[in-house]
Amino acid sequence: MAVASFSPSFTVSPSPPIRPANRVSIQTRLRSIPRATLTIDSGSSGGVAAGKPKVLLEVRGLKAAVKENGKELLHGVDITIREGEVHAIMGKNGSGKSTFSKVLVGHPDYEVTDGSVVFKGENLLEKEPEERSHAGLFMSFQSPIEIPGVSNFEFMLMALNARREKNGLKPIEPLEFYGYLGPKLAALKMEPTFLDRNVNEGFSGGEKKRNEILQLAVLEADLAILDEVDSGLDVDALQDVASAVNGLLKPNNSILMITHYQRLLEIIHPSFVHIMEGGKIVKTGDSSLAKQLDEGGYKAISTV
Repeated sequence: MAVASFSPSFTVSPSPPIRPANRVSIQTRLRSIPRATLTIDSGSSGGVAAGKPKVLLEVRGLKAAVKENGKELLHGVDITIREGEVHAIMGKNGSGKSTFSKVLVGHPDYEVTDGSVVFKGENLLEKEPEERSHAGLFMSFQSPIEIPGVSNFEFMLMALNARREKNGLKPIEPLEFYGYLGPKLAALKMEPTFLDRNVNEGFSGGEKKRNEILQLAVLEADLAILDEVDSGLDVDALQDVASAVNGLLKPNNSILMITHYQRLLEIIHPSFVHIMEGGKIVKTGDSSLAKQLDEGGYKAISTV
């Protein structure tokens, strides 16, 4: 998350403590679970089911400004994302990429001045950040905040149960949740002891990124917004995180990722690549657009 006062997922509230003895014994069971990887439902086409997929997110003429000083940063963003698609947004620093993602999840530092955002057939702009999360929107921030005193296990359990409650489902009990986490931890090559650590406290950059993707895997969001998930990752960590993201893609969900680098798109194959400049999307193409950008820079893109 970008600031400590903002959480798009849920409000942390006290939960019954988990007895250490139970935690240790269950973690021992988790270690016995075979290492597995999450598998994508279909090939690199993005998991699109037969027939025309439904529109998941539709943004039209979106303009937004900094709430504090009124400076407009988005100048009319248009994008349509359908189920099963992977969209990549690229652009220079300051082009509006991260601002766009934060506006989608309802970050309080920005206000929408014009345009519309429809998510799963509903007006997203009328919803509070927590409601957007419950509706199936997830964002992995560039610099997730630390939450001292709250373990990863408790954080993710509360987040999942908050969404389940909103959707009229019964909460998952702690013991059941441990079993639910097992294959997800394995896919990201994370040890069960990770669950006892406080959220992002003392984490390396790579651990924070893995933690964000683990949260995404737990919540099973309909639209995952990944803001530079590849930053700060070495080659091995990038491969693990990207492979896990691929495994989460299904015919009825989608991914919107912001990146500067072609290397991520060589693992997570985008359905569309968008170039953002001056607070709006100025060019859209397939993965070849990213290759062209990598080889010739933004000057090469502007001359096409």
